[in-house]
Amino acid sequence: MHERLANLLGAASLAVTDLVLAGATDAGQVSASGAAALIVLSDAPDLGVTELGRRVGLTQSAAARMVDGLQAAGLVERHRGAGRVVHVRLTGKGAEAVRGMLAARDAPLAGVLTVLDEAEREALTGLLAKLLTRLYDAIGDSEVMCRLCDRRCCTAGAVCPVGQAERDAGGV
Repeated sequence: MHERLANLLGAASLAVTDLVLAGATDAGQVSASGAAALIVLSDAPDLGVTELGRRVGLTQSAAARMVDGLQAAGLVERHRGAGRVVHVRLTGKGAEAVRGMLAARDAPLAGVLTVLDEAEREALTGLLAKLLTRLYDAIGDSEVMCRLCDRRCCTAGAVCPVGQAERDAGGV
């Protein structure tokens, strides 16, 4: 029975990933890492290129190339910081793209959840929080785990389980 559960979880995880990435990349007309970078910057403006790359799983050189593309598309702008640090922030067009990407990401997920009644949704919320806490133990980086999250909806009237796991681990 546990093998079947693990298999079902794996299939559901991949299907959800496909829906989220397709929605975000189509709406933003960017790559998956570009979509993640824009969403990360909407919550954490003025990150350095290296830190932005780390949060979306890219090397510094790959992050610099990604930022080049996002800047050429008018979605981000660079600002010089102290020393050699270059900060990146969204432009108005980039902020608009983020709103569209989050809406496009949310729509298919909301559709999937329509098969659950309110009690099932509440139960799933608790189970997902528990699984995310465990996943944090394995991954150890809330910024990486939550790179495509709409953080405002996750923390509105609740505590983000990933952020809490990080605090409990002494990470923040």
